[in-house]
Amino acid sequence: MDKYEVTGMSCAACQMHVEKAVSQVKGVVNCNVSLLTNSMVVDGTADEKEIIKAVENAGYGAKKIGGSGSSIGKSASQKLREQEEALKDKETVPMLKRLISSVCVLLVLMYFSMGHMMFGFPVPFFLNNHVSLGILQMLLSLIVIFINRKFWAQGFGAVIHGSTNMDTLVALGSTASFGYSLVALFIMVLKMADGNMAAVDDLAMNHIWFESAAMIPTLITIGKTVESYSKGRTTDALKSLMKISPKTAVVIRDGIESVVNIDDVSVNDIFVVKSGDSVPVDGIIVEGSAAVDESAITGESIPVDKSVGDELSAATINKAGFLKAKATRVGEDTTLSQIIKMVSDAAATKAPIARIADKVASVFVPAVIVVALLTCVGWMIAGQTFTFAFTRAVSVLVISCPCALGLAVPVAIMVGNGVGAKNGILFKTASSLEATGRIQIIAMDKTGTITKGTPEVNDIVTAENIDQNELMKTAASLEMKSEHPLAKAINEYCRNNQIGPYEVTDFNVLPGSGLYARHGDEEITGGSLDYISGRFSVTDELIKNAGIFAEQGKTPLFFARSGKVLGFITVSDSIKEESRNAISQLRKMGIEVIMLTGDNPRTAKAIGDKAGVDKVIAGVLPDGKEKNIRELQKKGKVAMVGDGINDAPALTRADIGIAIGAGTDVAIDAADVVLMKSRLDDVPAAIRLSRSTIKNIHENLFWAFFYNIICIPLAIGLYQALFGLGFELKPVVGAIAMSISSVTVCLNALRLNLCNVHDDSHDKPLKSDYSGKGNAELLYGDNNEGFALNPSENTLENPNKTAKIKKTIKIEGMMCGHCEKAVGGALGKLDGVVSTIVSFEKGTAIVLMSKEIADDVLIKAVEDEDYKVISISE
Repeated sequence: MDKYEVTGMSCAACQMHVEKAVSQVKGVVNCNVSLLTNSMVVDGTADEKEIIKAVENAGYGAKKIGGSGSSIGKSASQKLREQEEALKDKETVPMLKRLISSVCVLLVLMYFSMGHMMFGFPVPFFLNNHVSLGILQMLLSLIVIFINRKFWAQGFGAVIHGSTNMDTLVALGSTASFGYSLVALFIMVLKMADGNMAAVDDLAMNHIWFESAAMIPTLITIGKTVESYSKGRTTDALKSLMKISPKTAVVIRDGIESVVNIDDVSVNDIFVVKSGDSVPVDGIIVEGSAAVDESAITGESIPVDKSVGDELSAATINKAGFLKAKATRVGEDTTLSQIIKMVSDAAATKAPIARIADKVASVFVPAVIVVALLTCVGWMIAGQTFTFAFTRAVSVLVISCPCALGLAVPVAIMVGNGVGAKNGILFKTASSLEATGRIQIIAMDKTGTITKGTPEVNDIVTAENIDQNELMKTAASLEMKSEHPLAKAINEYCRNNQIGPYEVTDFNVLPGSGLYARHGDEEITGGSLDYISGRFSVTDELIKNAGIFAEQGKTPLFFARSGKVLGFITVSDSIKEESRNAISQLRKMGIEVIMLTGDNPRTAKAIGDKAGVDKVIAGVLPDGKEKNIRELQKKGKVAMVGDGINDAPALTRADIGIAIGAGTDVAIDAADVVLMKSRLDDVPAAIRLSRSTIKNIHENLFWAFFYNIICIPLAIGLYQALFGLGFELKPVVGAIAMSISSVTVCLNALRLNLCNVHDDSHDKPLKSDYSGKGNAELLYGDNNEGFALNPSENTLENPNKTAKIKKTIKIEGMMCGHCEKAVGGALGKLDGVVSTIVSFEKGTAIVLMSKEIADDVLIKAVEDEDYKVISISE
C-alpha cells in the first residue's frame, strides 16, 4: 500500500476525478483519495511514475510519501517526519493572507459601488461620473479576481482536462457577473457619447455587478479559510501522537551512558529512563521501578507501577523512579508507531457510506451547470428579462455546494478515529469504525477476555479448630513443587501474604488427582474432594460448602495432614472487575452476548451467570470458535472479542474482530479493532463511539443533501414562481450560503470531540425485539445449533444426528477446568471426533464420533497429556 500527497483538490468532485484517473492505471487494484487529508492510498503493482502522471493528467499534483518505494533506506523517524509534514496545515495561512488582501480591496470597491451610489459617500471630482466610476470598479474587481486566481486556474483547468469541480462553479459565476458588467459598461460609454444620460443612470444602477464578481470569490474564500482551519483540527489527534514520538534515547554501551538518535537504538540495547523522561522504544525492565504514565498509549491518566520484568511502551513517561530496560521493539515496530500507522491508515481508507456521497459528487457539478443554463433559458421563455434570468443562473452556480458532500463522511471518520485513539480504542479502517456500531451479536472468549486468565485463590475454608495459616502453610508445602496452574495460584497467594512453606520430602503426584509429601514424620496430602474423601474422613459441612463453591464455578482443593482433613481452598479464574458492567452495557445496547469456552458445562454456566451473558457455548474445541462464529452470522452481524492465537481464525471470520491489546500479536493482526487498555468495558465504548460517528455522518449527509435540495430551487426562483414568495436570492447571498454549508459540516464533525465514550446514559438498542433474560442459556459443542446440553443428566443430545458413536472414557488425574480443557483439546484433534464433554469432578470424558476410532488411539491421546485412562465404554 503506497501513500501519496495530492495537491489542487478543492471538492468532492476533484476527489472522484483523481480516484477515477488513478484507478484506470494498469496494475492499480484499489485507490482511495481523501479530500480531508489531501492524500491518496494506492494498492497494487502500478509504477509510481504512472500513478503521478495519471494524477497530473487529471489536472492535479501528486507526490509519494512513506510507502514502500520512496521509503527505501529511510529511518522510522524520517518516515514519521514525512507523515507529519504531509499532515501539516499548508492551506490556512496562505488562504488567510489571500482573504485579508481580498477583503481590503473589496471594501474599497464597496465604498465606490454602494457607498457612493446608494448613500452618497464623497468621491474625488474625476470620479464623479458613472463611466469613470464603472472603470474603477472594473479595475478593483480585477485585482480581487487576480488575488483569488486559484479558483480560475483550478476551475477552468479541470474543464481543460475534461472534468469539473467546485472551483468551476465559482469561476463561472464570478466570470459571468464580470462579463455581464463589462458589456454593460461598454454600452454605458456608447450611451454617454450619445448624450442619453437616463440610459446611463439605469445601466449604472441596475446592470453593473463588478462588486458581485469580486464578492463571490471573497465570500467563498472566507468559507474556505474556516473550512481549512476546521479540517486541520480534525487531524489533531494524529498529529499529537506524532509529536510525542521520542527523538533521542539514553543507551548504555561499554558501560557508558550516551545520548543517541532514536534511529540508532537496536533491539537488545540497554537504555535508561530517568524521572520525567519519555521511554524511547518498547522494552522490558531489567532494573529499577517507577510509576509510568501510559496515557499516550492507553488513554488511562493514572500512572502504572512498573518493576523488573514489566513491559514498557515508547512515548510513555517515567513520573517517578529510575529504570533500565532492554529494547524489544524499535523503529516502526514500537507500539506507538503501530498506533500512528493504524490511525493514519484508517483515515486514508473510505467508509462504505461515503460511496453514496461520491456517486452524487461525480455528476453534481455538470448537473448544476446544466441546471443553471436551463434556469436562464426557462425564465426568458417565461417572459422575464435577460437580467432577471441571468441573475438566477449565476445564483444557481454559486449556491451549489459539492464540498459539503465530499467532507460529510471523512471529517467525521477522522475525528472519530482521533477520539478512539485518545481513549485507547484503535479502528484499523474507516469500514471497521462504521461497522462496529451495527453489531447485533458479540461472542467473547472466556479466558483472558471475560476472566483475568490467571487462576486466583478465592476462599479458604478450614475444618473445626484448624487455623487458616496452618492450612495455607500445608497447602504451600505441597503446591510449591507442583507445576499445575492451580498450584501457581496458591503459591502466588502465599508469597503475597508472606506465608512460608514447611520443608518437605518425598514429594509425589498420586494417581486419582492427589499430591503427597512428608514433613518430618507427618504425611501431607492434597487433592480433589473425591480423592481426599476416599482416603480420609471429611465432615458433611465441608462437603456441603465445597458443593456450594463448585456451583459457583470454583475448584475446591482439600488438604490433610497426618490423616486429618484441615479444610479446602477454592481456586478459580476470576472474572475481571469491569466484565459484568461491560456486558450489562452491551445488553442495554440491544446486543446479544455469548461466551465461548472449552470448560465443562457446570463451570461455564456458573461463570456465564456471574458475568451476565445471554448464552454460554461450552466445550468449544480450540479450533472450533470459527465454526461457532459462522453459525452465529446466520442470525445477524457478529463481533468476536479475543486475545489468543487460537482466537485469530474467529476474529478474521467475524464481521468485526476486536482484540484485547494485551493479547498476542497474531490476534491483534487478525482484528479490525484493538483495545489498548485490555479492558472489556472498552468494547461498549467502541460501539458507542461508532454509533456516535455514524449518527454524525448521517447528520452531515442530511445537511449536505438538504442544503442543496432546498437552496438550488431557491436560487432558480421556483418558490417565487410557485408560491408567490417575494424573496429573490442574489448571487452574493448564494456565495455566503455556499460557504456556510461546508463550514457547518466541519464544525458538526468536531462535536465528536465532546463524545464521552464511557457514558452509557444515552444507550439504546438498535433493534426492538432483543430482550435479555439475565440467566445464561447453556449450549454445548463446536456447532452451537447441532448439540444442546441437558444439564440435569449431563449428557449430549444430538438432534442433527451428525455423531453416530458415543464413548465414555474413565480418566484419573484431572483436578480442574484446565485439565478438562487439556483432555478435551487432545481428543478433539482426532479425526472423526465431533464433540466432547469432559468433567474433572466425575473423572469422565464423553466423546461423540462420526466414525469408529480405536480405543488405543483414544487412550494415547489422553495419556499423552499425562492423565491415566481407567476404562472405555460405549
